[in-house]
Amino acid sequence: MSIEKRDLESGSPTPENTTQSDIEAGRTILLKADRVHELQARVAVLRYLNGFESWLDRRLGVETQGVDRIPEEEKQPPSVWNIFLMWWSLNIHVGVLPLGLLGPEFGLSLKQSIAASIIGIILGALMTSTTGTLGPKLGMRQIATSRYSFGFWGAKLCSVLNIVVGGGFAVVNYVVVGQILSAVSGYTMSITVGIVIIAVISYVVSIFGFRLIHTFEKYSWIYTFILLCVLIGQAAPHVQTSLPGEDGSSGLVFSGTFLTIVAINFSNASGWCSIAADYYCNFPASTPAWKTFFLTFWGIVIPTTFSVTIGCCLGNAATTAAYPPYADAYTNHGLGGLIGEIYHPDAWSKFCLVLLTFSVLGNNIAINYSSGLSMQLMGHYFHAVPRFIWSMAFAVVVAVLAIAGQQNLSNVVNNFVSLLGYWTVSFTMVLMLEDRIFRRKDGYNLEAWDQPHLLPSGVAAVTALLAGYLAGGVPGMSQTWYVGPIAAKFGGDGGDVGIYMSAAITVVVYIVGRYIEKRYTGR
Repeated sequence: MSIEKRDLESGSPTPENTTQSDIEAGRTILLKADRVHELQARVAVLRYLNGFESWLDRRLGVETQGVDRIPEEEKQPPSVWNIFLMWWSLNIHVGVLPLGLLGPEFGLSLKQSIAASIIGIILGALMTSTTGTLGPKLGMRQIATSRYSFGFWGAKLCSVLNIVVGGGFAVVNYVVVGQILSAVSGYTMSITVGIVIIAVISYVVSIFGFRLIHTFEKYSWIYTFILLCVLIGQAAPHVQTSLPGEDGSSGLVFSGTFLTIVAINFSNASGWCSIAADYYCNFPASTPAWKTFFLTFWGIVIPTTFSVTIGCCLGNAATTAAYPPYADAYTNHGLGGLIGEIYHPDAWSKFCLVLLTFSVLGNNIAINYSSGLSMQLMGHYFHAVPRFIWSMAFAVVVAVLAIAGQQNLSNVVNNFVSLLGYWTVSFTMVLMLEDRIFRRKDGYNLEAWDQPHLLPSGVAAVTALLAGYLAGGVPGMSQTWYVGPIAAKFGGDGGDVGIYMSAAITVVVYIVGRYIEKRYTGR
């Protein structure tokens, strides 16, 4: 049952089935409704920071909205085609190329690498498309929508995991850009300097918020698309499509490697499932769910497939075919050196490398923006701190991690990105089941999004998430540092089947647990 705020404030008649406990809970809600504003007014530091944020808004148009739910009458939607086009900027950039290089590095042929990558991208895009439909429907950020299944406290776990996911992607982007800028300087500038430069630029752009991000993402992919077309055109003479993979085309070892590449690309495409609604919450609730779903799906699948396929071709030339100049550049200077070697002549190469440096901005600013929102959703005290502070803290931490891991980019991509899928698939399953089964008749009390007493306890969702990860992800994962007992059945380095096991276990545990939770708590 929904308790309406206006009934409690004005004393107007409440519904007949409203109980005394409901009324008392509602009064508690009203006392807590201004908790964030009270903290901002009482604590001097917070008062100063929020005053500074308001000044930035007046002078520069920096967004101050934060994580508050956007009422229908206050929404300011961009064109619905932005849902489709924003993903092009998020997925057409040099930071996606390392995902494609992994297939050839793992011993797959070019065709096998591309096939495994596309399968993973399609499956992962289904996850992000599903969670994104809640943005227009509820007018909330993605982690805020998870409170209707994970509860107020359980959603904090989702916030932390979302920040970790974004941090992993950002580390890859920062390192690739550092390598590129180092290549431009003739390797006289360290990768660290490049990392710091892109971290600062990404942060500054991200603080302007929703409106600028949507405008930027709508167009920024175009020049990168052109440059990557030129890149593959110049590399094409040294790509050998007929070369076989190291493990052949059948057998358990081949199957295991194929599944691992599928899992890595699944994790990349599904990694957006915990932030998609952040960029959809200004669209009207009347926006058809199917339109949001398919614009998101194809918006992810098409550009990501384009970028990863180019990465597969570069990996084929540098590792499978081992064309000497490419192999030496990749071995000694990483992806940045490889790209610098492919573009020619030298002046054109440096020009392209400088432009490609900025190709990751679309991806980075979205990650910085959403990570700041996730920090605010950790609780009232976190909410009281302006988003631009949390985004800055995130950028600093990611830059430090990128500097520390700059010499092992391939290991970072393999070990970190593939780990994401075990949580993103469980997160998606929980939100989908809650929306399609448990909220199908009752709907959502939109006034309850920030009120623990009106939200589910979250026990069922957190249990399902942990069960999916521990009982599905761990035994089914295949990492360089650990191969689960089920993944090890494939032989060799194992085959990553954790995402499928996580999905199945999460569905079963959540359906049973949520029925029990609703029966005993009524929420």
